[in-house]
Amino acid sequence: MNAPRTRVQRRPVHGVLLLDKPLGLSSNNALQKAKWLLRAEKAGHTGTLDPLATGVLPLCFGAATKFSQLHLDADKTYVALARLGQKTSTGDAEGEVIETRPVAPEALSPERLAAVRQQFLGPIRQVPPMHSALKKDGKALYEYAREGVVVERPARDVVIFDLQLSDVSDQHDGAPTLRIEARCSKGTYIRTLGEDIGEALGCGASLISLRRTVTGDFDQHQCVTLAQLEAWSEADRQRSLLPVQALLPHHTRVTLDSENAGRFLSGMRRRGSWPDKNPVAVFGEQPPALLGVGHVMAGELIPERLLSPIEIQQILESIESTNEPATAGIQETK
Repeated sequence: MNAPRTRVQRRPVHGVLLLDKPLGLSSNNALQKAKWLLRAEKAGHTGTLDPLATGVLPLCFGAATKFSQLHLDADKTYVALARLGQKTSTGDAEGEVIETRPVAPEALSPERLAAVRQQFLGPIRQVPPMHSALKKDGKALYEYAREGVVVERPARDVVIFDLQLSDVSDQHDGAPTLRIEARCSKGTYIRTLGEDIGEALGCGASLISLRRTVTGDFDQHQCVTLAQLEAWSEADRQRSLLPVQALLPHHTRVTLDSENAGRFLSGMRRRGSWPDKNPVAVFGEQPPALLGVGHVMAGELIPERLLSPIEIQQILESIESTNEPATAGIQETK
């Protein structure tokens, strides 16, 4: 007979966990594991990583989920390894090899790599891969792919802000291997980028590893692992969370006195001498807590997304227990 499962007592948790997602785990499974370890009531993530990808995965808890959408537009940096001369059904190591081609010695010369790099810098168009979560007629493309169905996908405009290509074959038993480091806009498919670079080199390619090192203002060196979370005490897990406003690094801070803070929280516009700003993060003066986000136009502070009084109280109690400032990281506007 199986022992009864222990029921986890959920609690309100507010903040951002920068997780270093492990290999082989889906983003949702990683989220659920972290949610269980933190005993959090509410959680979400700011965009997914494939199971075969590792790296920066910001997880949002409680009030932070209200601002997770803002982070979906963030630029991202990836480091990938591509096996040249080998194409797979999925564009990565998960698929079956569908084509092999010889790799010409000059394909990995510094001159050739420099020329191909220039082809992919700046605005480019990508056709999304069939093995992706993009939906058509309410159904994910990878579901069609599993059924052996190929559907038409319109090309998408993305931007490659920086691209570095280097030959690392000597680190992989001499097998022709290309290291790709790309800083790109949202919606960029690195598997597709790797395949397209392989075609430009005349030999085809598929990814053998993929890691996200940066997303927005978050870097891999700030991340914690699931193994660390498991080993830590509950208090240390709580301390690993960044405050909710960590999702708002480019919002200008506006501070309101108690009376105006209460009215703002009820959804009312406030008048003041602020210059026009969009976006702004609005804080109370006493107590110093994030109230929500909005924008200032023609002397009016206009609310957009607000925290609830209960969420604010819970955040203040959490801050009190860890002695961390509530308004760190936001520039004030006068």
